[in-house]
Amino acid sequence: MGGMCARVCPTEILCEEACVRNTHEEKPVEIGLLQRHATDPIFENNIALFERAPASGKRVAVVGGGPAGLSCAHRLAVLGHDVVIFNRDDKPGGLNEYGIAAYKTVDEFAQTEVNYILSIGGIELRNNATLGIDFELEQLRAEYDAVFLGVGLGLSNALGIEGEDLEGVINGIRYIADLRQVDDKSELPVGRDVVVIGGGMTAIDVAVQSKRLGAEQVHLVYRRGQEQMGASVFEQALAQTSGVTIHHWASPARIVGDDFVTGVDFNIADSDEGMHLNADVVFKAIGQNMNDDGLAALDLESGRFVVDLDHKTSLDGVWAGGDCVVGGDDLTVSAVQHGKVAAINIDQTLRNA
Repeated sequence: MGGMCARVCPTEILCEEACVRNTHEEKPVEIGLLQRHATDPIFENNIALFERAPASGKRVAVVGGGPAGLSCAHRLAVLGHDVVIFNRDDKPGGLNEYGIAAYKTVDEFAQTEVNYILSIGGIELRNNATLGIDFELEQLRAEYDAVFLGVGLGLSNALGIEGEDLEGVINGIRYIADLRQVDDKSELPVGRDVVVIGGGMTAIDVAVQSKRLGAEQVHLVYRRGQEQMGASVFEQALAQTSGVTIHHWASPARIVGDDFVTGVDFNIADSDEGMHLNADVVFKAIGQNMNDDGLAALDLESGRFVVDLDHKTSLDGVWAGGDCVVGGDDLTVSAVQHGKVAAINIDQTLRNA
């Protein structure tokens, strides 16, 4: 997934921050642009970089159509196995399709890359298929030679405060998803006074997107300091230069309103004082957790799958990767690597069985 990684990975931290040109030259290599220069012609000209091995006769179920699942499916298909992807959404792509701000990935690029991945052959895609509703894990274990779980973190964390259920309090990741799928962005309602609660990439994306869509005032409020924010310094600066006001060390105490939200009260850390911000829209962007319905047989830690270095779970014949495993870090590049590592071990396991 070199194309999406070039667009959404925080290369200013992962790569450019450690570039030797920081000490010997004026600026680091712009690795994201360099990667786009290398990968975009592949998609534009439909250049085949991979070829399937002879059929192995083995079938693998992949649960989740995000970066981890797509990566695992592609590598398994290259190795000669037949794969079925069970994807809960209308389209494959996971957060690349539904969780990245629209201004970062234009022209349906996420689907362009997905189509390229699926073009290897040997991969059947089943959309609108949800684990625990349309099928069960034990059913897959019985019908397939191996199972890979790339289910992501599908549930948004709750604030747990008064007023959270008021009209105008919106799930940030769901708003981003809706924005990505609508043809005419002017159809989506935009608040005049917007408050975003959270400090990660989703919070930044929602805040910047709201400002670009015409919000007059956008406040992003985080309960800790700048150094603890999940969003990179680069993304924080992007928000500020886009007109977003960032507040640190403020925790939401209650959301104010009658039927519709009118504001948010915050407690200020190490202070008896509070802060009130007017708002006609409040976005919750305080992280996500995994829906573990039907997955009680697997070892979990802090709500995520425990896996070994090969991404095997505690359940025989089941592997996992991406955000849903212990150590998952909400990066496309990491999820892709998880999928590849798991696929290679699945291949070795099936061939040695």
